[in-house]
Order: sequence, then C-alpha cells, then structure tokens
Amino acid sequence: MKIGMTLPLMEPGIDGDGLERWARAIEAGPFSSLCFGERMAFDNPEVIALAGACAAWTSRVRLVTTVIVAQLHDPVVLAKSLATVDQLSRGRLTAGLGVGGRVEDYVAAGVDPKTRTHRDLARRVDVMKRVWAGEKVVDTILPVGPPPIQAGGPELLIGAQGPKAVRAAAPWADGIAGFSFALDLKEAERSFEEVRSVWREAGRPAPRITTAFWFALGEKPGSGEGARAQVARHLRHYFNWIEPKALEAMLPVTGFAGTEDELFAVLGRFAELGVDEVQLIPTSDDLAQLERVAQRIG
Repeated sequence: MKIGMTLPLMEPGIDGDGLERWARAIEAGPFSSLCFGERMAFDNPEVIALAGACAAWTSRVRLVTTVIVAQLHDPVVLAKSLATVDQLSRGRLTAGLGVGGRVEDYVAAGVDPKTRTHRDLARRVDVMKRVWAGEKVVDTILPVGPPPIQAGGPELLIGAQGPKAVRAAAPWADGIAGFSFALDLKEAERSFEEVRSVWREAGRPAPRITTAFWFALGEKPGSGEGARAQVARHLRHYFNWIEPKALEAMLPVTGFAGTEDELFAVLGRFAELGVDEVQLIPTSDDLAQLERVAQRIG
C-alpha cells in the first residue's frame, strides 16, 4: 500500500512559500502522491492554479485532486485545464472528481445548485473524455487542446459517499477517492467490498481504492490530548458550515490523534483491507509533523 500526503492548504494563514516548502518536502519523502482539494467560498488556493504550481515544484510524486467539484467549472475548460496540468507534470495527474458537499460553493461560483447530481457529473465527464480524445465538442476550427500525456486523459477517481453515488460512477471512474471520518475499519471494509462488487457488475477492471483521513501526532503513547486538540482546532476552521452542536459531537471521534507508531498500526490495518493508497491530511502546517511521519514510514 502506498502513502500520500495532502498539502495543508485549508490551514489559516498558509501562503505560497509554505505550500512550496510542503510540496518539496513531500517530493523528497517516502510519499507516493501530493494531494490537494477544492473549496470555493473559503480562503484556500484555487485548485487548478495550485496544481500547476505543484507540477513545477515536483518531478516524482503523483498529483491527486481530492476532489475537484466538476459542476463549478465549464467541462470543456476543465478538460483543457487538467490536460495542461497533465502535460506540465509529465503525466503525473490523477483527478478526483465529485459533486461537493456545500451549496455555498455553487452559489459563490454562480452555478445552479440543482446541477449538484451524479447524473450531471457523469455528463460532464463524458464531455471531458471526448475533449481528451481529440473530438470537436464545440463549433471551433480545431479541437480543444492540448492533448493529455496519459492516453485517454488522467486517471479519474470518484469522491463519493454512499452506494447510489458509487454505482452512478462505475461506468466512468477508474476507482474511488474514499474518506474515513472515524477510522471505522469494519465500515471501511464493507464500503471497499461494495465498490469492488459494483465495478465487477459494471464489467470494469478492478477499481483503484484510495482513502484519506485527518491526522495529528502526539508526543508519546497515551498523551494524545494535544494532538486531539490540534485536530479539533483544524476541523472547527474547516467545517465552518456545520451546525455547532453537530460539529462538537464529531470532534472527539473524527480523524487520528496519536503517535507515529499508532498511526503506522492504523495504516497497516488499511493495507490488510487491500487499499491501494491512504492519503494523510495534516491538521497543522508545521512541517515537523510531516517529517515525523516520513521518518516512521520511510
């Protein structure tokens, strides 16, 4: 199983210098991918601009979007943008796509929230794949380019929660960009088997299974209070749209808080479930946390 690392782009105050330091540290470490997601009505960097920067800052790790909300973009423009990132990164792009969980992002982008469906997502993916195949999908003299480095376009993962969403994505997705809130391994196992079953029923190759979770490292076993407080601080900032009482109920059980060895044990359990990659999400922009993880898994 491979281990990816997410940029701390949702941390308050993170700037271009900090993101570059993290990107270069991820590139230099034992990580397989550098990950970053999208929000619109928030103080994070714009996802395509960030992807281009990450392509320039790195040369080895895979670049993974976790996830882009496709409906916030014109599909032809998004196809061109992703093909450009694929070229700049020499074919290292994996595009996680989803419908998003925040209506306010649709409002901020001037997009009708009624398009927030997996049927509409599939329609947009079809347009993008046709662009990547060199078809003229709009009335222009030449097709929209450039062509992606990866034949047929970048690997596509669906950021989906629930069986209906997974089933809707099986015809077009290469796998799943999963997420574990409470690190419930039994639920994760059930979910992964369901994905594999749906892909088999659809006559697709075995899906790529990825999952992610937030983490914070404490200093020694049994002293995770500081790490748990770090996770809570991060989630209070990130989940600014959730009703406060519901959010407070989530905080004690969401993400990982513990030592490097305890984290390594959790990763081992995901490996036993046949996960292809776990993508860790930092809850601080302190590079020391990344370095501790790198040293333990390296």
